[in-house]
Amino acid sequence: MTQPDHIWQQIEELTHHASRCVTLIAPFIKKPIFEAVVTLVPASVERIHCVTRWIPAEVAAGVSDPEIIELTASDERVHVSLCPALHAKIYIADDRCLVGSANLTGKATGRVPYANFELLVETATAHPEVQRVLGQVRAAATDATPHLAELVRKQAEFLQADESTPSIEREGLPTPRWYPATRRPENLYAFYSGQGTFASAVETGILRDLALLNIPVGLGEAEFNAAVRTRLHGMPELQKLQTGESLSNVELERAIAKHAGVNNNLARRRTENIAAWLQHFDRYYTEVGVWELRRGHELI
Repeated sequence: MTQPDHIWQQIEELTHHASRCVTLIAPFIKKPIFEAVVTLVPASVERIHCVTRWIPAEVAAGVSDPEIIELTASDERVHVSLCPALHAKIYIADDRCLVGSANLTGKATGRVPYANFELLVETATAHPEVQRVLGQVRAAATDATPHLAELVRKQAEFLQADESTPSIEREGLPTPRWYPATRRPENLYAFYSGQGTFASAVETGILRDLALLNIPVGLGEAEFNAAVRTRLHGMPELQKLQTGESLSNVELERAIAKHAGVNNNLARRRTENIAAWLQHFDRYYTEVGVWELRRGHELI
């Protein structure tokens, strides 16, 4: 019968015989397992490149640790990149690699009780499919930073503390009901990318919005804006806009009050916020008075 830590033994054997470079690619990486792998790599190896993804709900669920970034300070060989669309698991040492289902977690590698049933198969690094995925990863990956690690951890802590957030499952993360809290949506990407400093109350609102949006860290501004637009378009109160119709502020306030069970003042504030977000992240404008959201640009 296969040993519970069979996957770990495969990774151990692969990395132990590396001579030039080790690459570790997995969406879920826990810090203790990552530290253990780095320890296995011979001192002669000049570079240890890790590619992963940090999504707030996944970090909150405990399947991934952004704190792996700390190893870049203690071992100059270690470099961490982020690839938000990553799902592949590939472990490379020079010309050899393992591909399969196992993440760098305790349950996947068999280093904790009740291990997962996982698979890693050895193949050549030069295999066409391996090279295809490596090319995709290289094109999409961005450098991880301590700021991004701290940002995603704070969002995860918010989700863990928020009783209204649904339980998180590994592969079909639920989307909680969300209304924008930030009054100035242009602040969102500035905070996300570490380019702005904000008052505590403003930062709390931005952090809440980012956590509930559940956007991966490490996106460029265009990708970030597209992700926010997708969430806005998914709001049930805005479905009329998706069919090309206009939507008045009165209609939107009533819909929010009904769906969210809030008073008129809060519904009005949420309506104003949504309008500001649609103007910033999409092609909508509002008219004066009893206004309507319309697609396009306002004529001046």
